[in-house]
Amino acid sequence: MAHAIKELLPNEQLIYFGDTAHLPYGDKASYSIKHYAVELSKFLLEKNCKVIVIACHTASSVAYEEVKEIVGDQALVINVVDPIIQKLVNAASNVNQSIGVIGTKGTIESGIYPQKLSIKKEIKVKPLATPLLCPMIEEGFIDDNISRTVIDSYLNQEQLEDIEKIVLACTHYPLIKKQINEFYEGDVEVIDSSEVVAQHLKQLLAEKNLLNNGKRNEHHFYVSDYTPSFEKSTRFFFGEKVQLEKGSIWS
Repeated sequence: MAHAIKELLPNEQLIYFGDTAHLPYGDKASYSIKHYAVELSKFLLEKNCKVIVIACHTASSVAYEEVKEIVGDQALVINVVDPIIQKLVNAASNVNQSIGVIGTKGTIESGIYPQKLSIKKEIKVKPLATPLLCPMIEEGFIDDNISRTVIDSYLNQEQLEDIEKIVLACTHYPLIKKQINEFYEGDVEVIDSSEVVAQHLKQLLAEKNLLNNGKRNEHHFYVSDYTPSFEKSTRFFFGEKVQLEKGSIWS
């Protein structure tokens, strides 16, 4: 997500916070995720962020309203689900279509995609929890026999049969978009959530006259618990060297 935003909005400063102390969110209780998301938002408000992007599908699914309430009018808040819903609804025709959604257990079990897409009766949602993909990607298994075996095993499941589109409902999954495209051989449209959200963010900043047209300040990357492996994976995700800083948000 951060990489997509950086590419599309190069003049904007990014203040990134990775809650490494509590990852993964996908198997956490909803009340815990809400608590973490609210505390993270308070930290970002202290850094004078003009927009808070909840760059996690699980947190977006269960904690968006709580974050909006605590932020109030101090900043704009966007999640990663609604821009994708809007894109799918706008693109839907009067012909029935099946859309696959893969994500963490937390995202899929929330039922947010079937719920929000129910406004378009022509769309049939086929959700599938794919919990092994996140740790696989974080460990660097991206384009090898291990990753292809895991990806193929999930995508071959009956739940995803006969789909026209598939939503990558996790911020990690765009890193394996190439492998998913190869599996479907171009017959299924793969929707990259990071690209969709970055486009939505750019449009929102333009509408609110908040685009930065001047010199960009330095990006900052905070974590709740430093690990060398996360710094390595963050550098891989972002596409350039990053320096992680310890952010204290827990009382």
